[in-house]
Amino acid sequence: MEITVLGKSPAWQDVGGACSGYLVSEGDTKILIDCGNGVFGKLREHADYAEIDAVVVSHMHADHFFDLIPFAFANSFALRSSGLPGAVPSGPAEPSETSLFSPPGSTEAFGMVTGVWGMPDLIPQSFDYREYDPSEVLELGPLKVSFQFVPHYIDAWAIAVTGSSGGRFVFGADCRPNEELVGFAEGADVLLAEATLLVPEPDPDDRGHLTPFEAGEHARDAGVDRLVLTHISDEVDPDWATASAAEAFAGRIDVAFEGMSLDV
Repeated sequence: MEITVLGKSPAWQDVGGACSGYLVSEGDTKILIDCGNGVFGKLREHADYAEIDAVVVSHMHADHFFDLIPFAFANSFALRSSGLPGAVPSGPAEPSETSLFSPPGSTEAFGMVTGVWGMPDLIPQSFDYREYDPSEVLELGPLKVSFQFVPHYIDAWAIAVTGSSGGRFVFGADCRPNEELVGFAEGADVLLAEATLLVPEPDPDDRGHLTPFEAGEHARDAGVDRLVLTHISDEVDPDWATASAAEAFAGRIDVAFEGMSLDV
């Protein structure tokens, strides 16, 4: 199983960067975890969007889903979907059948966003769409996808993907310090943990993000093999972030970058 980082920015994009997006592939199966601002263009550098089997969204903040809009337009209006002569003849002649699994309540949220210009059903109608039940396990080719609630400003869901060999990686979504993620990530090969903040938010009861040190604490307590810091700005010194996480976690630590490849 291979994970490619398409975007790792926080809610504000890096220079030339993209927000949350991770391409997961094994064999012919390709799934996209999150599709934030700028991710669709980055995806096209690595894969044909029509060959993406599924998109899975962690939570309904724009930096995690907003590029579903261009993805939906491509599925609906791309020339090759029309079957017209000369429209990318090497590509598929039929519209994409990409599945979209989004959190409970997302249908209303999508409708509010795209309904502003009179297309409230744009996203649901452009994918094989449904809201997932967080208690279920999705079986997508050889990949199994499971969910765990994590506390954020809104409901958010950490996502685990297990490959056919048993390798497992966990994407922690956005969250404040919590035991749910520790238990969910226990023994994972790779934990992608957000590390947005330089210092903790002042109100412990109204937090939504982690520092690199706190990401390291979660990796340590979960006993993972490798920690990858993500959802982190290019304005943050990666050496500082790594050293900060290393104060808590003794295993391998990397700071995510676009194009980064992880084998699990």
